Amino acid sequence: MRIWVDGDACPKPVKDILFRAAERAEIKLTLVANRALHTFPSPWVSAVVVPSGFDVADQYIVDQVAACDLVITADIPLAAQVVDKGGLVLTPHGVRYGKENIREALALRDFMATLRESGVQTGGPAAFGPSDRQAFANALDRLLAMAR
Repeated sequence: MRIWVDGDACPKPVKDILFRAAERAEIKLTLVANRALHTFPSPWVSAVVVPSGFDVADQYIVDQVAACDLVITADIPLAAQVVDKGGLVLTPHGVRYGKENIREALALRDFMATLRESGVQTGGPAAFGPSDRQAFANALDRLLAMAR
């Protein structure tokens, strides 16, 4: 198992949790973004800077991910591609996506986009808070325990 992080929008508290988990479990962790990111000094943690452009980081992750790898992202289309390749997906809010629920999440995302395009105010995502941090940490621990 390897952990890939869609680093452009990943909250700092989630990255901190991931850095410690990678070190503790000795699992390779790679952050992918179109700008340089601060990483934890560890042989288990690395970062890849991809060129700027629409979904370039996402495509890099899809190209690199292998079955049973874990991807951290809030990007539903990226999550769907990872699941199609046999990977696992965890959002920064601690939601796990797999074959059983990714199509529903993608349909809901598309529906909400249609509403926004028609002028309906849907609001944005909730702010990242302590309960999200705890939910992410718990979900990550469960996934890492299953991988062992």
